[in-house]
Amino acid sequence: MEGPPVPPTPHETAKPDFRSDVTVDLVKHTASDSDVLWAARVSTAGEQSLEELSKDPERSKGLINYLMRDRHGSPFEHNSMTFFISAPIFVFREFMRHRVGWSYNEESGRYRELEPVFYVPGESRKLVQQGRPGKYEFVEGTQEQQELTTRAMEGSYRQAYEAYQEMLAAGVAREVARAVLPVGLYSSMYATCNARSLMHFLGLRTQHELAKVPSFPQREIEMVGEQMEAHWARLMPLTYAAFNNNGRVAP
Repeated sequence: MEGPPVPPTPHETAKPDFRSDVTVDLVKHTASDSDVLWAARVSTAGEQSLEELSKDPERSKGLINYLMRDRHGSPFEHNSMTFFISAPIFVFREFMRHRVGWSYNEESGRYRELEPVFYVPGESRKLVQQGRPGKYEFVEGTQEQQELTTRAMEGSYRQAYEAYQEMLAAGVAREVARAVLPVGLYSSMYATCNARSLMHFLGLRTQHELAKVPSFPQREIEMVGEQMEAHWARLMPLTYAAFNNNGRVAP
C-alpha cells in the first residue's frame, strides 16, 4: 500500500514572477496646504482656525508661493505622508540615500521567506548609455540587446532562487540563504516623509521640464518618484503648484 504523498520541496513549487513596474500606495496622511499656512502664520498672527485661513484663497496661494520662492522651508515640514512601495532592492538602496525627513521600514529576509519576484526591464526601458559620467544619455537598445537582457536576467534569477530554496530546504537560516539573491529581487517598504523632504527627493530623482537644476535619475527610482508625486499633488495642490512654479527647487 502506498504511503501518504510526499509534499514537494519549496524550490519545486516556487515559480519566479518577472515584473517591469513599481507600485506606490498612499496608505495614510495628514497633509494639506492648510498645514503650511498654519505653520507660517503662527509667527505673525498666532494660532488661527481653518475658517480664518480659508477666507482669502488668493492670499493663501501668495503666501505659499512666497515661502517657496524665498526658501522658507520649515512650514512645509508640518505634515506627513506614508507610502507603501514595492520595487527592486536596487531602487531601495538608492532611495535610502535620502535620510533627512524620512523614515523607513522594509520587509525582512531574516524573518520571512522571500518571494521569487524579480525585475526585468520592459521594452520602453532605454538600455544603452552613451557619453561619459556626468554628461551622458540613454538611448533605445536593439532587439538583440533587449532579448539578451531578458534572457540573462531571467536565467540568473531562476538559478539564484533555486539555490536559495535549496539552502532553506536543507535547514540553512533565512538570514544566511538570502545572500545568494540578487538586487533585482522585489522588496517592499513603508516610507514616511513630509512635503519638504519629498520635494528634495523629487528634485533629485525625477526629470522635469520646469526644473531649474537638471537631474539624471535612474529610470526605476524615477518611476517611484512619479507615483509619489501624483499622490502628493492631490493632497497639497497649492504647495505642488508653487514647487513647479519656482523651478522644482525644494525650500
